[in-house]
Order: sequence, then C-alpha cells, then structure tokens
Amino acid sequence: MRIIIQRVSEASVTIEQKVKSSIQKGYLILLGIEHEDGVEDIEWLCKKIVQLRIFSDEAGKMNLSIKDVDGEIIVVSQFTLHASTKKGNRPSYIRAARPETAIPLYEKFVQTLEEHLDKKVGTGEFGAMMQVALVNDGPVTISMDTKNKE
Repeated sequence: MRIIIQRVSEASVTIEQKVKSSIQKGYLILLGIEHEDGVEDIEWLCKKIVQLRIFSDEAGKMNLSIKDVDGEIIVVSQFTLHASTKKGNRPSYIRAARPETAIPLYEKFVQTLEEHLDKKVGTGEFGAMMQVALVNDGPVTISMDTKNKE
C-alpha cells in the first residue's frame, strides 16, 4: 500500500460537477493498493497517519498530530501511484490491485482511519473521474509505502 499525504488548509473532491467531499485544515491522502496488500498494511498506515506530527505547534515546530489540531481527512483512491515507468514511455499499472481486491481494502482503510481519528473521513469515489482541488499548506507532502517502512 502506498500513500501520499498532503497537509492542506483546504481540499475538495468533485465528481460530475458535484462536490463529494470537502475539508478545511487536515490531510488529503492519495491511496494506491497493490495485489499483495492486506489488513496489516491498513493497520500500520492508519496508526502512522494519525500519529504523524506534521502540524506546527505554538513555537512553529512540526510537533502536532492531526488529532491535536482537530484536523480533517479526505482519502482518494489512486491506482496510478503504482505506475511503473521502467520501460518505454507509457506507464504500466500491473502492480495496482484489480477493483475486486482494491475496493474492499479501500473501504476498510477508510473505516479503520475513521476509527483511529474518531471522526468521519471524506472520500472520493473508487474508479470515478474526479477533480481534486487542494491548497497544500507549507507545502508539506509525505509519501509512505508499507513495502518500505522507513
């Protein structure tokens, strides 16, 4: 499982000219799921996301978590995070999980994140053409991959 976390001052997801989700201060998370991903990947990532200290404290140091600042989260599925550009000029998405595997894991990820955050998490719509808007705060952008836990 691979994610990109962007600390935002606002973000939204629009589908067919209708806003599906919108938040103020928090995270926009892009989530890519591979064939081999499972519940243990979800648990590890959700715990890390909620405990990650990338919001500024009163001294201006990144020392506060999303819970500390009462932040919000939107999660958007993004199979292109697993693009392979090793050969040629057209990316291959062979590592990305098929919908029958990815959808239940995406839903479980959102549910688990809500449990860790103690609040509702906004979403996009799996497989839909979405317009994602955000104001990256900082900018702060962090990537995590459960196959490379650094």
